Amino acid sequence: MVNLHKIINSALGNKEAKDPSLGCKNPADHLKIVNIDRISFFGFADAKEGDSLYQEVASVAQELAKTGYTIVDGGGPGVMRAASFGAKLGGGKVIGVTFYPKDTMNFEGKDPKNELDEEVITHNYVERTIRLLERGQVYVIFNGGTGTISEFGMAWGLARLYFGHHKPLILYGDFWHEIIESFKKNMKIRPEELKVFKIVNSPHGVLVAINQFGQEIAQGKHEHIKITNGANLEGESPFTL
Repeated sequence: MVNLHKIINSALGNKEAKDPSLGCKNPADHLKIVNIDRISFFGFADAKEGDSLYQEVASVAQELAKTGYTIVDGGGPGVMRAASFGAKLGGGKVIGVTFYPKDTMNFEGKDPKNELDEEVITHNYVERTIRLLERGQVYVIFNGGTGTISEFGMAWGLARLYFGHHKPLILYGDFWHEIIESFKKNMKIRPEELKVFKIVNSPHGVLVAINQFGQEIAQGKHEHIKITNGANLEGESPFTL
C-alpha cells in the first residue's frame, strides 16, 4: 500500500528545499483570517494517489486545516479525495457536497474512500456546483477537465457580478498564467475580472493569498463586505462575502 502521508511530506519538503522562497518565512501567514472559515476545492476527479497533482492538493488541504480552515469538496475521487485526506492529516474538518447520479454516465459520484465530517446531498450536477460555491468562502482551483472548467467559469463569473464583496479565487499552478493570458488576448475580459483571483504554486502561496485577501478586507478595499456564515442560503447572499 502506498504511504501517501510519507510521499506528500517528502514531495513538499523536496520542493521547498529546491526553492526556499516556497517555505514559510512569516509566522503570520499561518494565522487564520477572522470570519473566513471554509475553503472549497475544485479539480480533476481522475487524479490518482501517486500523481503530483494529488499530492499537491493534499498538501494544500493539510496546511489549510492546520491553520484552522474547514475544507469543502465534492465528496468524489481524485482532487476531492486528496483534499479530504489532506484535511484529515492536518486535523481539520471536511464538508462534502455530493450527488448520486442515476442517469449521468460520466459523473464519478461519491467516493466511499472520501471521508467526510458532514455530507450535503444534492439532486443533480448543477445544484452540486452551486452548493460548493455557496459553502466555500474562498475557492482553490487546481488543474482539471471540463467539470473543473465549468466550476471555474461560474466562480469567476460570480466574482465579477459581486465585485467588491466577492468570494476570491486562488488558481493553483503556473499553467494558469498561460490560460489567463489567452483569455485576455481572445476574450472580452473586463479590468475588474482580473482582480478577483491570485495565481500561486505552493501550499504556502495559498496561505499568503488568503492573508492578502484578509488584508484587503481590513483596508476597506471590499466596500460592501459581509461575511456569510452559511446559515442563510437563500437569495444572492451565499455568493458574496
